[in-house]
Formats: sequence, C-alpha cells, structure tokens
Amino acid sequence: MVDYGLENKVALITGTNNPQGIGATTAFAFAREGAKLVLVYKKVHRPYDKNKTDRNGPDRYYQANAGSADLVEKKLKEMNADYMILESDISNEEAVKKIYSTALEQYGRIDILVNNAAVDDENGFDTIERITAKVIDDTFAVNVRGSILMIREMVKHRGDYGRIVNISTDASQIFAGQITYGASKATMEALTRSIALEVAKYGITVNCVAPGPTQTGWIDADLEKTVIPLIPMGELIQPEDIAETILFLASEQSRMLTGQVIKVSGGHAL
Repeated sequence: MVDYGLENKVALITGTNNPQGIGATTAFAFAREGAKLVLVYKKVHRPYDKNKTDRNGPDRYYQANAGSADLVEKKLKEMNADYMILESDISNEEAVKKIYSTALEQYGRIDILVNNAAVDDENGFDTIERITAKVIDDTFAVNVRGSILMIREMVKHRGDYGRIVNISTDASQIFAGQITYGASKATMEALTRSIALEVAKYGITVNCVAPGPTQTGWIDADLEKTVIPLIPMGELIQPEDIAETILFLASEQSRMLTGQVIKVSGGHAL
C-alpha cells in the first residue's frame, strides 16, 4: 500500500450526497487514509421514477442527488471516520464563507480542497439553438463561480499544506449538446493553470482531474452498450479510479505537480 501522508489532513470535498458519486467515493478513499473530512452537498431536485431506482440509470442518479448524505454518512460511521457534513450552496458567497468558518472552528485548518460539485441542464436546452440565459447563469454559478469562491477561501485560510483538485470532464474542449456545461469545465481547466501560478509561492498545488464516462449511477445498460465502444480501454471508468487519482494529487508525493489537467478516461476523448 502507498502511504500518501494524508493521516490527520483535513479534506474539504463538495458534491458528496450521491453514494455512487465521485465526491462520496473520494471521501471514502480519504477516510481510508486517515484524513478528516468536511463534506458539502446541495440537494438537486429533478423528477424521477421511484420504480426504476433499483438499477443504474437517470432515475437512480436523480434520486441520489435529490437526497441527503445519509447513506454516505452511514458508511463513514462504519469506517470510524472523523467527518462533518454540511448542506450548503457554493454558488452563494456568504454560504462559502460559512462553510469555511464552520470547518475551521471544528478542525482548525483545511489542507485539501476537492471541487467536485457541478450542475448541468437535463432538459436539452444546453445547445446553441436552445440555450437560455438561465441555463448559462445556473451552470456557471456553481461550476465556475462556486469553485472559484471555494478556492479563494482555501487560499485565504491557507496553512502549511495546500492541495486543490478541480474536477472537469474529458470532453470539455468539445462538448456538443452540452455547450455551457463543457465550457464551464474548460473554464475550470484554464483557471487551474492560472491559479496554480498565483499560489505556487505558498506551496499550494492546483490540479484538475478530467473523468471520462464514469459509472456514478447514471449510465444504464443501454447507454453502457453505446459508450463502452468509445473507450479504448474497453470498460466504464469507476468512481474509485477518479478517487485514487485525487488521492495522489493530494499527497506528499505530488508536491511538485501543479497546473495539470489529468484525463482519467481509459483513452476516451484524447
């Protein structure tokens, strides 16, 4: 086993209420390494069919994202993890300040930030012919503004250890059909490089993980048959694949790695 040097480090992770999601899986990985956790989530309500939530697909995914972090907390308790969970909205500046003040009151510092929270439009309005101002504003409010505000507070309250990991998507540069979502993620990749240069003097690294098609409960059996042939490695990416990459970027071993966008995609969208 690799010793990532994360024991007793404090990791703040956003977007953590889906037990199959990247945020929750990353939290479990950090807990395994002995890190303390500050988990942030916001309920996103979308219609779903309860009769279809027993299997992977949009209904299971929507149910998970509309719920609390109860199942995530249950597993963390089983792991004897040291954690706190906050329901909040990172697109709100005062809410972001409150997240940090609450976390600092409990743990005294934040060592690692994982910007995983993101939203998209599921109604087909994220194309150039159907785009609305609301879709643009709502998407960038969370995916970009919220992430920047989280980073700003992290830097403001920096200690002697700093790792920031942003989550993009492997197709961010060319994302037809979800142009605003793709643009918001491409923006985060650009910000990763710029902010990395600004905060290097503090010893803080800033990197970005760009997942390919990942089974977070969203991909049903039919979609899986369509997507897998597009992945050269021949299988879906699992949330654990993303979490293990994040662990490395948060570790002592990655201290000179900064400003990078790392695709964890099995060769998809290279």
